[in-house]
Amino acid sequence: MTLINIRNLGVTLGTTLFSKLNLAVGSGDRIGLVAANGRGKSTLLRCLAGTLEATEGDVTRARGLTIGHVEQDMPPALLPLPFHQAVQQALAGDQQTNESWRVDVALESLEVPEDLRERPVGQLSGGWQRLAMLARVWVTEPDVLLLDEPTNHLDLGKITRLEEWLNALPRDMPVIISSHDRAFLDATTNRTLFLRPDHSPVFTLPYSPARAALAEADASEERRYQRDMKTAQQLRQQAAKLNNIGINSGSDLLVVKTKQLKQRADRLEDAAKPAHLERSSGAIRLANRGTHAKVLLALEDAVVAIPDGTPLFRTGKQFICQGDRIVLLGANGAGKSRLVAMLRAAVLGSNPAQADIKATPSLVLGYGDQALADLSDSETPMRMIIRRFDVGDQRARALLAGAGMTIEMQAKPIGRLSGGQKARLGMLALRLANPNFYLLDEPTNHLDIEGQEALEAELMTQQASCLLVSHDRRFIRTVGNRFWQIERKRLIEVESPEEFFASAAAVP
Repeated sequence: MTLINIRNLGVTLGTTLFSKLNLAVGSGDRIGLVAANGRGKSTLLRCLAGTLEATEGDVTRARGLTIGHVEQDMPPALLPLPFHQAVQQALAGDQQTNESWRVDVALESLEVPEDLRERPVGQLSGGWQRLAMLARVWVTEPDVLLLDEPTNHLDLGKITRLEEWLNALPRDMPVIISSHDRAFLDATTNRTLFLRPDHSPVFTLPYSPARAALAEADASEERRYQRDMKTAQQLRQQAAKLNNIGINSGSDLLVVKTKQLKQRADRLEDAAKPAHLERSSGAIRLANRGTHAKVLLALEDAVVAIPDGTPLFRTGKQFICQGDRIVLLGANGAGKSRLVAMLRAAVLGSNPAQADIKATPSLVLGYGDQALADLSDSETPMRMIIRRFDVGDQRARALLAGAGMTIEMQAKPIGRLSGGQKARLGMLALRLANPNFYLLDEPTNHLDIEGQEALEAELMTQQASCLLVSHDRRFIRTVGNRFWQIERKRLIEVESPEEFFASAAAVP
C-alpha cells in the first residue's frame, strides 16, 4: 500500500538540488537517503513532512496520514526544559494533562534513565538531546517516521540500541533515514535512494549492496555514452566522405545520404547522456612529513585521571610506532578523551610533570577534535589560513577552493559555515600543519560519505601514524591496524574491534 507518492519532485535553491524525483513510499519501506553534504537530503525530508514547498512536482499523502519528522537541531526554546517536560510538550493540550503516560512509554522504549528525565535538556550531551527529539516525535504516534542524521552525537552504544529500536518497530511502518553512517544504514534499511540533481536512482537494497549496484549502473551508463559518441563520430566521418564524393560526382543521392547520416549523428548525440559525475564537496588531503624515529610515543604505565585526580585507568607499557593507526576503544566516561589530552600535552611539551609519556623530539602533531575547537567562529577561513600558515592570499584562496570553499564562503565567519564545511576546513588546517603524527577525536563527525572515504584513503595512502577515537564502525574497520581498549581500569591491546562492538550493543 502506497502511503506517500512523490511525482516529478524538484527543488532549486540557487542550484538544482534534485529534479524529476519519483518515489512511492509503502508499508514496510525502510529507505536510506544518501547524498553529499548540502545536496538536498534535509530539504527532501521537509518536503515530505509538508513544511517546505517544492519548486516543481507534488507529494501526495494517504488520507489521515501523520508524519513524524526528527530534524537535526534541537529548538533553543526546549533547552531549559526538563527532558520529560520537553517531550510532554509535543502532545496536544488535553493529552499533556490526561495522557502523560505516553511520555513514560516513549522514554522507556528509548531506554532513557530515570535520573536524566528531570534534568534540563541543555545540560545533557548531544546524544541525549538527539534522543529527546526522537522521543518528542515518537510520543505523537506517527504513521511514518523521517529521521535526519539520527546518529549525530550518539556513542556506539546508543547507535546500536537505536538500530535495535528501529528494527523492533511495527514491520509495516515506513521509515526514511538521511544518514552518512554506512554501518547504520546497512543495519536499518531495505531500500536506498541516491539523491542527485538530474536522476535519483533507487535500489531495493541496503546501502552497501546498493552502492555497488549504483557503481555498476554508472559504469554501464558511461560505457553506453562512450559507445554512442563513438558511433556518432563514425557517422560524421562517413558523411564527410560521402559529401566529398557527392560534390565531385554531382550525385543528388549521395547528398541525401550525407544529410541522413548527419541527422542520425545529431540524434545520437542529443540522446546520449554522460554518466553522473558527483560534484565534490571539497578535497580532503593529508600530509606526512615522516621521521626517522621508529617509536613515536612511549607510555610508561601512565595514570589517566579526571581533573580532580581520581584515576580512571592505567596504560601499562605501550608504544606508538611509525605506521600505527591505533583506534582507542572504550565506553563513554572510560577516559578516552583524557588519554588523548595527555598525549597531546606530551607532544606539545605543555605538561612537564607528565614524565610517564615520552614523545620523540622529531614528532610534529596534527590534532583534530570533534568540536573543531581550533576554528574560531568569528574568523573567516581566509584570515585563518593566512594567519596560521606561511601562505599568501593567492595560495590561500586556491587551497580553500580545493577544500570546497567558494569565494563567498572564504569571506564568511567560520561560525556561519555548515558542519561539513567546517570539517573540511579543519582537515585543510591539519594538512598544512604537515605533521607526522595525528591525534583525531571523532574525525568523521559532519563528514559525508565521500569525505569519510577520502579521509580513510588519505590515512592509508600517506601511511599516516595516528591514534583516533571514533564511533563510526565502518571507519574503524577500514582504517585501524591496532586496537587499544580501556577495560577494567587497564589499557589493553585487542586483535579486532568486533568484540567491543558486540559488548557495546549488549550493555543496557
